[in-house]
Amino acid sequence: MTQQQDRRLGFWSVVLIGIGGMVGGGIFAVLGLAVELARGGTPVAFAIAGLVALTTAYSYARLSIVYPSRGGTVEFLNRAFGEGFFTGGLNILLWLSSIVMLSLYAHAFGSYGASFFPDGTQLLWQHILTSGAILLFSGLNIMGVSAVGRSENIIVTLKLSILVVFLTAGFASVNPAAIAPSEWSPPLQLVAGGMLIFLAYEGFELIANTAENVKSPVKNLPRAFFTAVVMVIALYVAVSVVTVGNMPLSQIINARDYALAEAATPFLGAAGFSLIVVAALLSTGSAINATLYGTARVSYVIAREGELPLGLDRPVWNRPVEGLLITAGLTLLISNLFNLTNISLMGSSGFLVIFAAVNMANVKLFKQTKSNRMLSAVAAVLCIAALVILVAERSSASPLQLLPLFIMVGLSFLIELLYRASGIRRRYKAAKPKKLSM
Repeated sequence: MTQQQDRRLGFWSVVLIGIGGMVGGGIFAVLGLAVELARGGTPVAFAIAGLVALTTAYSYARLSIVYPSRGGTVEFLNRAFGEGFFTGGLNILLWLSSIVMLSLYAHAFGSYGASFFPDGTQLLWQHILTSGAILLFSGLNIMGVSAVGRSENIIVTLKLSILVVFLTAGFASVNPAAIAPSEWSPPLQLVAGGMLIFLAYEGFELIANTAENVKSPVKNLPRAFFTAVVMVIALYVAVSVVTVGNMPLSQIINARDYALAEAATPFLGAAGFSLIVVAALLSTGSAINATLYGTARVSYVIAREGELPLGLDRPVWNRPVEGLLITAGLTLLISNLFNLTNISLMGSSGFLVIFAAVNMANVKLFKQTKSNRMLSAVAAVLCIAALVILVAERSSASPLQLLPLFIMVGLSFLIELLYRASGIRRRYKAAKPKKLSM
């Protein structure tokens, strides 16, 4: 066996990548938001969102086997639909949605960190810590410092261990009446609650980016996708049961930006609050670090395919610095200008659109991927239906909340339209750019 083969990823290594991507900060950020919408039905809302993610994982697994690439989603869409206007717009939407996801992590980092400060100063400290985290990790990425990335397995293990402590201590005191059907929100609002926090499951797609480095991919990729998603569904449902079952809904909603830490207080006291805050800071910090570079690479890949301006595919110090700086700048704006609901709505909706497109890509390529196209078609319908329910419920609750979402989607296709109309669209075949270092 060669040294390169020795370095290929085994089954559990790939599963941990998927779990780390999903639990990278999502549950810390959106738990309070889910409770606000779904109330006692929060565990059901997380399960519904997980079902949509699980069906989409099938398409990702089949496509990853046949088209292994670090480009992941971008590669799948280009293979299925070609490099036209529709694909270009979707790829830009993927980039913007990833920036929104990054903004969610930064917002959560600031919110949990600010919880240590006096009430009257928390908002100020939230903005300071949110911006500081983005600037810090951007600087580390530009300099090539990857210590946080190298310690990712340790951080994943640590935060999962803390969540296990939270669950073990909290289950004994759960009040079953708090999660009874009589305490659930109406069905439409319940489903919308699950879809609003759907981005907490988004990270499973990171497995696709590792496909070309996986041992026995035909065997391990499908198992890894499904195992990671099922384990995270179980984790999220359990965490929401303990949270709703131990604390009045009003208290959870009042502390929605750091709800998980607040939920630990009844059975773990002040020490439990601090423990969860530390886990949240570690988790969201590592997620910011990884997602910054990953999102900058997405801009590089999209530019390389001729769907973003040339400068974004030009490496500096063998890294996508221009894309990184633009990504960091947009993240600073979104995380400081929009609240948690707006960020979650934009991110979840964006990824529901992208996942619907990936499912349709597998429907189109089913002969090549040897897939059950009906299963992928059902997954696409579930994504679209979930998006419609989410938009309909948010429209009835607060129509203005939809404005940032419509701007994001419209901007994605407007950028692609203007770039194509300008006549400077890049043809990658003419001049292959320098390959980035990993």
